[in-house]
Amino acid sequence: MAHSTDTITALATPAGTSAIAVVRVSGPDATALTQALCGELPPPRQARRADYRDSTGTLLDDVLFTRFAGPNSFTGEDTLEISCHGNPFIAQKILEDLAARGCRLAEAGEFSKRAFLNGRMDLSQAEAVMDLIHARSERALAAANQQLRGALGRQMNGLISRLLDALAQVEAYIDFPDEDLPPEDRHSLRLKIAALAADTKRLRATSHYGDLLREGIKTVILGETNAGKSSLLNRLIGRERALVSAEPGTTRDYIEEPLVLGRHWFRLVDTAGLNARPSAIEKRGIDKTLEQAADASVYLWVIDGTRPPPALPTELVRVMTPENTVAVFNKADLLARDFPAPVVQFRAVRVSALEGSGFDALEAAIVGIADALIPENDEALIAINARHARALDEALQGLESAVSKLAEESDTVLLASDLRLALSAYSQIAGKVDNEAMLDRLFSTFCIGK
Repeated sequence: MAHSTDTITALATPAGTSAIAVVRVSGPDATALTQALCGELPPPRQARRADYRDSTGTLLDDVLFTRFAGPNSFTGEDTLEISCHGNPFIAQKILEDLAARGCRLAEAGEFSKRAFLNGRMDLSQAEAVMDLIHARSERALAAANQQLRGALGRQMNGLISRLLDALAQVEAYIDFPDEDLPPEDRHSLRLKIAALAADTKRLRATSHYGDLLREGIKTVILGETNAGKSSLLNRLIGRERALVSAEPGTTRDYIEEPLVLGRHWFRLVDTAGLNARPSAIEKRGIDKTLEQAADASVYLWVIDGTRPPPALPTELVRVMTPENTVAVFNKADLLARDFPAPVVQFRAVRVSALEGSGFDALEAAIVGIADALIPENDEALIAINARHARALDEALQGLESAVSKLAEESDTVLLASDLRLALSAYSQIAGKVDNEAMLDRLFSTFCIGK
């Protein structure tokens, strides 16, 4: 990324026609630009309506100027936000004029990177900005807000503080080599580090929640050919996405569609029908069904209510449980009163994909499974991402190695090396590292204007 002393500008709202667009400017020249454009310097955080005239005096738009004085701004620098009419041509002309006045077009994520470098947020909060922008459900939004407000940073600061205490104790004995750690001190130190490892492991486990929140809860629709899987998908998403035909085996590949139910975001995957005697092309479709089912979180087993439930392939028996599966008996008007014995272990509902009956119960069952997958207490919901998980894995490696060395009465210098490894890994999450290349790779995934 370019040098942070540049004054940068970018569109901070999505491209396209809208009621308004916001152009953001940040850097050392933002205040002088505000005065030049407004004809005066308005007080910070007070919108000022004025004409926007370019450097040649041509009127571009009637806009609102809002100045934010550093360090009390998003980036920690002097910042200007220009709210104009949401015509892409107007926004582009304003950006071109700002460039002519000496601003540089911002790179992806550069505003958030400056906020991090200027101490306005830690690295986990900067990442939460993108989670907040891309949240597709209430639970994802709640988790992003928790992280943006520093929930993960506070947890990491607590772990770092405890590790520093342990490391200081070890370093003291390195500085005084004539003094050996008494057995009781080594025992106490081992308990402290083991507790740190346990808490780190608990935090690491939340990466599963993060995957579900950021990528959606993968929900596979499976069953025999002509059981009504595609009709079920169409009814759930409210439009005809999958072709429906009386001819068996119409679906040869999988189809994926997003769905929001309750506070959750699901990825519905309609799959090829299971068939005990498939043709060559059907066999390829079934292989893809099993592949999609292998890493799913929820299973909707669609069963034709006019026929006995079929036997499931061994691969599905291994992964489908009462906790993650709904047995969906289609053609409810033709179904007997009692559910057949092979499916009584699962949550079971009757629906008619043709008429639309029973779908309230089906949606409630799906949401019930999702509620059990993700903690209900939003205040405690911290969902780490893949980068955090890798750092915590490194920290765990160092901590567990340190515990082993304490048990083996290993040299204190080796013990300190393990603890420093863990400390370095912890610091990667909050961003207390001097690694420009890592930061550039991270922030390059942000959208322009953030």
